[in-house]
Amino acid sequence: LPEGDVSKNAVLTALKKGYRHIDTAHAYGNERSVGQAVRESGVPREEIWITSKLWPNEYGEGKTLAAIDKMLRRFGFDYIDLVYLHQPVGDYIGGWKELEEAVRQGKVRSIGISNFDYNDEMFSAIVDGMQIKPAAMQIECHPYAQRKYWQEKLNAHSIVLESWFPLGGRESGGEILRDPIINQIAMAHGKTAAQIIIRWHIQEGFSVIPGTDNPDYIEENINVFDFELSGEDMAVIRALDSERRFFNMTYEQIVN
Repeated sequence: LPEGDVSKNAVLTALKKGYRHIDTAHAYGNERSVGQAVRESGVPREEIWITSKLWPNEYGEGKTLAAIDKMLRRFGFDYIDLVYLHQPVGDYIGGWKELEEAVRQGKVRSIGISNFDYNDEMFSAIVDGMQIKPAAMQIECHPYAQRKYWQEKLNAHSIVLESWFPLGGRESGGEILRDPIINQIAMAHGKTAAQIIIRWHIQEGFSVIPGTDNPDYIEENINVFDFELSGEDMAVIRALDSERRFFNMTYEQIVN
């Protein structure tokens, strides 16, 4: 969401409806609006989990700590709960070392990696080579691309999988939400397809971050704690996996 009232009002609505995890990034350009919404919400800062991400031009020893200070000023916070390296591009090793220092200084509570699923080497460079392991890795994940290889790899390292595009994203054109199997399960539970998918993420143990500025969808997306998917429901949704991703930019395209 862009900086300004749209972002601020979406976050205010979310906090009013009971959300306590807000995910953003420097690249999204709305950290100031998120900070303003948190302050105006009346919800104590310590009850809200704020996640943001550094862009590759902020990576590197002598650069990343300064970027964290700027991020804190944009938010108007004393600390950030979780900061990701947004892409495995540039000096992400130097960036990670300075994120570790930001943790030691208390400016950041935990650190993670985003989109480090291009190959094992990038993942291992951080997970096996650094002093602090990532708390989470954020990747595209939804019923059509369940990322089972990465589920196993992250579980082995006790790293949380956080799903972006949990409902398929705009690129999917709402295809997953129209899936007849998911809608059949939704009918049986008296829920929407989106609620079934979000509940599936939660029961799989993923952190899930659906994004919208529509107040109706904000309310819909959090009303998933009054029911539970059966083992059969979960198995049927797992069977939809074909590792079909909707965001298909290559690593070379990101680098360039």
